[in-house]
Amino acid sequence: MTTLAVAIRRHPLVSFFVLAFVIGWAPWPFGGGMFPVSPLLAALIVAAVTGTLGDLGRRMIRWRVPWWCYLAAIGLPLLVILSTAAIMGGGSWRFAWADLAILFALRWVNPLDGPLGEEPGWRGFALPRLDTRHAPLVSAAVLGAVVAVWHLPLLFTEMGNRVGPIGIVTTFVITFVYCWLFRRSGGSVLLTMLFHVTQGTIVPGTFGYAGDDVDRLLTLGCVTWTVIALALIVLDRGAWRVRPPEAPAGRPPREALTTPIVQP
Repeated sequence: MTTLAVAIRRHPLVSFFVLAFVIGWAPWPFGGGMFPVSPLLAALIVAAVTGTLGDLGRRMIRWRVPWWCYLAAIGLPLLVILSTAAIMGGGSWRFAWADLAILFALRWVNPLDGPLGEEPGWRGFALPRLDTRHAPLVSAAVLGAVVAVWHLPLLFTEMGNRVGPIGIVTTFVITFVYCWLFRRSGGSVLLTMLFHVTQGTIVPGTFGYAGDDVDRLLTLGCVTWTVIALALIVLDRGAWRVRPPEAPAGRPPREALTTPIVQP
């Protein structure tokens, strides 16, 4: 076993974060923005070395979760974008439904997009390991900070110019919602991917917003996600308890928050 493999086995979480940043930020010095698939690649590399690929794979196909988790994964993103667009007013509500359906499907399988490129890494690999070291609320805050910083190179791209710093703040805040859904679904990456896919399917451009209107809508969205995150923390305290009960394999009960990993 090489020295590098030994180091990864001893420090899998740190190794994952380092690889996610090194791979993800590699194009930045050359004006290429970032490599969005790096969390997925980092998770696969570290999981392969540590022998935990099976755990990651099971999380990615864990579909037997409480029904309301599906409702939350689809409903919360739609609630935020539709309600903030209604508050903003203007824009067009005549959607090209066929285009949205194609985009929804493609986001599931495109590794260069956020759902597949990020969720197996941030939630499927990193979060369970953070939860073995910290209280759930602290884990969410740490992960939110790491993910927000990882996105910084986007600020220097055309997409980042459209989103601006408010997108980084939203990334931190919404991580608490992702973590809540992950725990309440028994550690299902599939559900957080569904959340992520839905979140990016209907966006400000879908309504025809541009310029300052996009900025205002994104700011409203950040405020709304902050309110939702705070509500989940205050009203669902069970989701933030330390060391939740273990769920039977493949059928997490309503109160199951996560499942143990093979190796922290």
